[in-house]
Amino acid sequence: MRKIPIDTMRNGFSMITTLFLIVIMSTVAILVFSLSGKMLKSTTIQYRTEQAALLARSYTEAAVMEVINHNRDTTGKCIQTIDGIVKGIVPGSAPSASASSLNGQAYKVHTRIYYIGEGLPCTASLILNGTSNIVSDYNNTGAGDALAAIIVDVSVQYKDPAMVEAWRRGHSGATPTANQIPWITYHTRRLLKI
Repeated sequence: MRKIPIDTMRNGFSMITTLFLIVIMSTVAILVFSLSGKMLKSTTIQYRTEQAALLARSYTEAAVMEVINHNRDTTGKCIQTIDGIVKGIVPGSAPSASASSLNGQAYKVHTRIYYIGEGLPCTASLILNGTSNIVSDYNNTGAGDALAAIIVDVSVQYKDPAMVEAWRRGHSGATPTANQIPWITYHTRRLLKI
């Protein structure tokens, strides 16, 4: 029986230990990269949701300003909708002519204003309580269109840029149409006393 020198046994043991440590470190590195990718995606989703909430709040305030400052007596009309496309607040994209809500680089905002009042020159479907006694002329001017309150519905829609990019890669770089990727919608409704 031949004896194996001690140095050779130590070298063999060191090699096994080194391989074991490399496997462990590789596994840890894969987990770290996986978690950082998930955290980045989660942060992006949270950012987009917060932007949608802030846009909804801004458009609600714009609706209130428009209703207060709009003279219904001279125009014979009510402000009924405020729509817009908001570009340049999406992470990683700058305002450009090609930015749109279809390619995930903008937000589409639709605001609908419903009135609670009487004698208003609005579309009948937008007057929610046209003959009720709860409405009075708060300004004491005797105007025929006493306005008590409004309900403001704001929908902010956007598309997930990661889904748009994945769709583009699979379709030779084409921009998807409105129905090919689902919209993510943030909706808010507020009753506001005017």
